[in-house]
Amino acid sequence: MEGTEALDRVRSSLLELDRALKGTDLEQQAAQAVGALDQFQAGYYDFREICDNLYDGIHITDGEGKVLFINQAYTRTTGIRPAEILGRKVADIEAEGVLYRGSVTEQVLKRRERVNSVAIILKLDKEVLVTGNPVFDGAGNIKLVVTNTRDFPELKRLEQRLLTMAEESKKVNEELAYLRRQQTGHKQIYYRSEAMRQVMEVVRTVSAADVTVLITGESGTGKELVANEVYQRSERRDKPFIKVNCAAIPSELLESELFGYEEGAFTGARRMGKAGMFELANTGVILLDEIGDMPLPLQTKLLRVLQERELMRIGGSKPVKLDIRVIASTNKDLREEIKGGRFREDLFYRLNVVPIALKPLRERREDIPLLAEEFCRAYSKKYGKSVLLSPDGMDLLMEYHWPGNIRELENLIERLVVTNDSGPIARSSVFRALNPNGLPFSPSETSQTLKAQVGAFERELILHTLEREGSLRKAARVLGVDHSTLVKKCRQYNRP
Repeated sequence: MEGTEALDRVRSSLLELDRALKGTDLEQQAAQAVGALDQFQAGYYDFREICDNLYDGIHITDGEGKVLFINQAYTRTTGIRPAEILGRKVADIEAEGVLYRGSVTEQVLKRRERVNSVAIILKLDKEVLVTGNPVFDGAGNIKLVVTNTRDFPELKRLEQRLLTMAEESKKVNEELAYLRRQQTGHKQIYYRSEAMRQVMEVVRTVSAADVTVLITGESGTGKELVANEVYQRSERRDKPFIKVNCAAIPSELLESELFGYEEGAFTGARRMGKAGMFELANTGVILLDEIGDMPLPLQTKLLRVLQERELMRIGGSKPVKLDIRVIASTNKDLREEIKGGRFREDLFYRLNVVPIALKPLRERREDIPLLAEEFCRAYSKKYGKSVLLSPDGMDLLMEYHWPGNIRELENLIERLVVTNDSGPIARSSVFRALNPNGLPFSPSETSQTLKAQVGAFERELILHTLEREGSLRKAARVLGVDHSTLVKKCRQYNRP
């Protein structure tokens, strides 16, 4: 019998008694009893309403394990109705083997402490997570056991929600990183090739670690972009990022630029002295670009700075402590430089903690279309145009050997966008841009045979003339060959 029904019955009995005692000495006591019951009943209803609005299932027994109360959530979670268990002992209910198994209330009564466990609801054939807590009276005896029941699917749902929130947080962080890159002018790296995928995997792996990175590759392969990516993904991304081109600074000035100097260190020195690039980059990252061009005597001082993590300004007497990450890059083969006595071997090993080698563009041609399209978009926006590459034009870009790598491709696309009047960029325009002096060029590696290179030039000449003249007959006349000969050549080069 539910508590509310029992209270209603008691109240009805008291009201009958109150009416029967009207006019007697016990009338006042009966009225007080009805008032006290009403007050208790109001409190019980409040308690019941609160419990029924809880999401978790609540199950309460007395100190002997007799069930006193369950809320609606308990019925929803377990399928067990109040009429099935109220007033019964949990030990008897479990012994029946019908409703549930693994009573947490029994464990709490035995252990006299909080218990977390999994109970099996036999009625629904499912598991629930149950937490039981003992309530003690003044004498230290258990007077109540309150258990909290939660459905595993709900826990799974909450877990999934947490995972979703984590994923959303990751996306927000990525978007913030993107906006930060946009603010700082950081360019995105575009690639499709397996070679660059492997490079970016290394970048993602090592960026968070505070290790020295050595980036090698031909000029124009994107070494500085990769260095920027390492910086942007590192824990120091909000700290200074100082770039030094060791080849662009005269050797006699490079030491003072890197390590700074004190007042009066040499003729022409600033009155207050000057902090060097390493000091400016302190707590952040320094990029030593074209490290292979650093003079040999200066390499010795750089090695000591990297080993000791401190420097001495020129003319100074007090060491400056450094907390700095170093990234170096070069287009030279440093092992060959070591053999030639132009680079210190110990400095090489100090820099080559994590090597990243960038392949030339001709060895990762899958990246060319993506890069070309991105450069077209960027320069179209810059110059207020809407320019695309024709399929034939893209084919020619794919065939060219790109000695200047990505930098050459970018410069070429900018020139094509600027000089293009209307429509897609034609193959002939690409041909002229790659061959401004009208001289033969090899679309592929110069290691090809003479026959292969002559054939490649012949193909370009025929396709260029056809595009310019607009018909086979006109092109044959310009080239000084028979119409039939030109038709055969077109078939040979897969040109209808």
